[in-house]
Amino acid sequence: MNTFRCLFILAPFWLLNIVSGQIELGPLTQNHDQSVLPQLKVGTIDSSFIYSTDTLGLPFFDDFTTNKIQQYSPDFSSSLATSELYYYLIDQSTALPIANDLLFTNQVTFHRYFDPAEGTFTDTIFESQAINIADFSSYPVDYESVDLYPPYYIYDTLSPGDESDTVWIQNPPFFQDSARQFFLPVSDPNLLWVDNYAYHNYRYGDHPRTLGVMTFDGLDEYGYPYAIGTTSSGYADALTSKPINLSDMSPTDSIYMSFIYQPQGFGDEPESTDSLLLEFYDSANNQWNRIWGDTGRSVAPFRVVHLPLMGNNYFTDAFQFRFRNYGGLSGSLDHFHLDMVYLREATPPAYIDTVFKDFSFVYPVNSLLNEYTSVPWDHYRESIDNKMSAAMEVVVFNGSSGPENYQDGAIDIAYNGISEGNFILQGFTLAEQQINYAALDFATSYHDLKSGYEFPRDLLGVYEEFDVRLNASAQYPNYQPNDSTAFTQGFYNFYSYDDGSAEAAFGPTGVQARLAIHFEAYQPDSLIGVKLCFVPSVNDVSNKLFLLTVWDDENGEPGDVLYEDDVFNPRNPTYSQGNNQYLNYYFIDTMKVPVGNSFFIGWRQLDPERLNLGFDRNIDQSDEIFYSVNGGVSWLVSPFSGSAMARPIFSTQMDASLGLIEPETESMQIVIFPNPVRDEVFIKNAGGSSNEKLLLDAAGRVLMRTRQDSFDLQTMDSGIYFISVPQFSEKRYKVIKL
Repeated sequence: MNTFRCLFILAPFWLLNIVSGQIELGPLTQNHDQSVLPQLKVGTIDSSFIYSTDTLGLPFFDDFTTNKIQQYSPDFSSSLATSELYYYLIDQSTALPIANDLLFTNQVTFHRYFDPAEGTFTDTIFESQAINIADFSSYPVDYESVDLYPPYYIYDTLSPGDESDTVWIQNPPFFQDSARQFFLPVSDPNLLWVDNYAYHNYRYGDHPRTLGVMTFDGLDEYGYPYAIGTTSSGYADALTSKPINLSDMSPTDSIYMSFIYQPQGFGDEPESTDSLLLEFYDSANNQWNRIWGDTGRSVAPFRVVHLPLMGNNYFTDAFQFRFRNYGGLSGSLDHFHLDMVYLREATPPAYIDTVFKDFSFVYPVNSLLNEYTSVPWDHYRESIDNKMSAAMEVVVFNGSSGPENYQDGAIDIAYNGISEGNFILQGFTLAEQQINYAALDFATSYHDLKSGYEFPRDLLGVYEEFDVRLNASAQYPNYQPNDSTAFTQGFYNFYSYDDGSAEAAFGPTGVQARLAIHFEAYQPDSLIGVKLCFVPSVNDVSNKLFLLTVWDDENGEPGDVLYEDDVFNPRNPTYSQGNNQYLNYYFIDTMKVPVGNSFFIGWRQLDPERLNLGFDRNIDQSDEIFYSVNGGVSWLVSPFSGSAMARPIFSTQMDASLGLIEPETESMQIVIFPNPVRDEVFIKNAGGSSNEKLLLDAAGRVLMRTRQDSFDLQTMDSGIYFISVPQFSEKRYKVIKL
């Protein structure tokens, strides 16, 4: 067991800005990790845990397809938990805890005697007590010897009949307390690492060989800078292995450490003074020895490193290794990415040829929909045409040193754990329409999903989620966990282009600059707000102001303003705790803003600094990003590849659950059925013949009026219509004509 405690800026982010039309891309200074629970730093070990981990054997392998960092849960009820109780005050003479009802001060206190006849006084200092005082800030607990005194003074007058007065010190600082330190062993041979300072992710590596990398930067395990607001550099992240038992081996057994790494990737370029290091632990001398290192440079393909394990001091029952980075400490800067870490017994040259022979997905797939990663469930359910992707991208890597035969892959979709449907991923297409996968190469393919399964439209939920899993493989034995990738296709109340991961921050600069992101909705509807993911960059702009804005479409560019915040109620960028967190910016007074199929969301800023909206560099929807630096007179398209992390929120059935409207009672709800409809549509709970019903087109024009409880739509064109009962409710009810 082992015990341990957007101006858009492109490159390099920290040293300069590359400005294009006054829109910038920049690095992140924070990237909070939702999976890490912040620990309260209250200056005491009380009720804290020290964990000891299991010891692993060879081989040690991690391709970071999944997160294999040991998790630590403070389980007070565990039968394996032990504890030690420490008292704050210990009597030196008896080595016993001081009684709980005793109070002390480190001020010298005394008994004073006044002599009225002489006009003098004398003091007798109280006897001090030698007490050991505990330091609860760390374990093991240290004690310091201090002389303490009673927390009061006594005043006496040497006159017959006078009584003494006792004056107590208010809130004496020394009294008995205690702290209990807990100890818990944790054991999971499938988890390989003891710390979580480095960032496990699927998005920062540029063409990694497998799904997932470990990223090293200037952020700690909670996503905060190690030294915010500075330009200092130093050692930052560390990734430390669990202890590995090598006691029955020696340097003659050909133990090799192999890994691949990449500077920058989709992140910030590390300078030549930055570095990634590998260190081995020498337990005999209780020190870490540097074994390998490389300095920063611009993005390059992942490089392979093979190192023999030499030195008798490493062949113990508790060998460990760790990767560290040296770089900027003020944010998500100077990136290095690590993949395919492998420690095993191998004989040259076989270790070079076989260590990375694997077939894998390179990037996760985010959506089966065309254009969007999410759309409102109401909109999808009421859509008529096929919304599945016509060109879903799949990137795989053949790690074999020779060409390999392809195999068909598959997409499986499940709803509430029950299979809903599937697609076949043609192997010929996966292999870029070649006979074989090329040796040691990537293959990028695009798959048309419009001819197969569609997400069902007859589900009745306020929102819906589907579990999607993709599988692909080659015809040779390989590491299977990275032969698949899975995600949740969610339908909520917003449209999104991005994958939910910000690799940079961006925005226009200049007073009155405007940023507008274009969306093509499935149908006209009403917006209630915008989801924005602001991310801290080099400068904190959380006190800067902007006005949330919605524009209509005028020949493919932002046109008339449909909504803009009151200048007396501007907004601020807000940084939420948690990795890539969105904040909902609702319109003032819960206003609903009608929009057509094509519209723009964004802001007009009141300060010159860029506001640092999150920028997803993995999905390119840059042609939907517009900005203006001349008051909206002319608009430019973003020059940087990626997607803006801004999402329009529509008024849907989710409004009530979000507290935006009072839910209607059952007796108040108007029911439209059947919907979709081919001929006659019926209206229930609309007040009968006393209330007039209107049939409207998408532009709001009245097409029919009736006091009956139905409309005959048999002769109407297919499309979206609305039914309104003005005397009953302001709400318009959508109906789909097939």
